Formats: sequence, C-alpha cells, structure tokens
Amino acid sequence: MAEQKSSYTHEEILTCGRGEMFGPGNAQLPLPPMLMFDRITDISETGGENGKGYIRADFKIHKDLWFFPCHFEGDPVMPGCLGLDALWQLTGFYLGWLGEPGKGRAISTGEVKFTGMVTPETKLVEYEIDFKRVMRGRLVLGIANGQVKADGETVFTAQDLRVALFQ
Repeated sequence: MAEQKSSYTHEEILTCGRGEMFGPGNAQLPLPPMLMFDRITDISETGGENGKGYIRADFKIHKDLWFFPCHFEGDPVMPGCLGLDALWQLTGFYLGWLGEPGKGRAISTGEVKFTGMVTPETKLVEYEIDFKRVMRGRLVLGIANGQVKADGETVFTAQDLRVALFQ
C-alpha cells in the first residue's frame, strides 16, 4: 500500500489515476480531463463534521477547461454533475487511502442542492467531504456528506454520497 499522507500533489494524484498508488485492482481515480480536482489539501481518518474522517481538495478554474465551450455556448458554467463526480471521486480515494481493497464505484447520493455556479470567472473550487460511516463487509461502503465551494461560497451540497469498493 502507498504511504498514507495527509495531502497529495497533482502529480501524486495522477499516480492514483494510473493505478499505481493503491495497486492493481484497487481504488483508482480517473485521469484528466475527468479528474475534477488538482490536489488533495487535507485528509484524515478522524475529525470532520461527524468525527469519522474527512477529505478536502481543490481545483483551479481556468477559462479554457473542456466543458465551458459546450455547457453552454454563450453562458458557460461547469456542469453540476462534474462537481458531484468530484465528490464521488474523493470518497472513493478516501476508501483506498484507508487501505481497503477493491475497485471503486459510485453507488448513489441522497439530496443534492444547487445554490450557485462555477463559471470561467471562478478562480478556485474547493471540495469538502465529511464521512458519516465506512462499512467494511463483503464490500466496503463509504457514506459521506459533501459540499462544493466556488471562491469560498458554497454552490452546492450533496447528502449521503455512497461509494463502494468491489473485489
């Protein structure tokens, strides 16, 4: 297993995308352009809103990101589903970081509320995930709440994010 650190650079995250961080058949992030964060700024097995661990990450926004020209022409915004995917990506990374085996898959989310947007003028998107539970049985299941911030302002929240690791 990879060294359990409290933060990860972009280059280190890319090793996870190539399947090198947690080993073959284990949690793996997507590679760019589907990788929706640049670095993991803090990760811990304790603390957070529920005392069950958390992960924090960020994504620098620039005007030439691939989704702005097509979503929408003349009114560019980051698709909300990409922010939600980032929350799932980070939830799965956390399970691999805990040393749990298996390939990660998003299972579901409960309520999602949008209160703002990420536009080309946004400088930084921050993701905050607080774990509610990690179940370790036939499959490993992480359940967490997350939020997406654009330049410090919460633009959406997701309750009961669920990601599982399958053998």
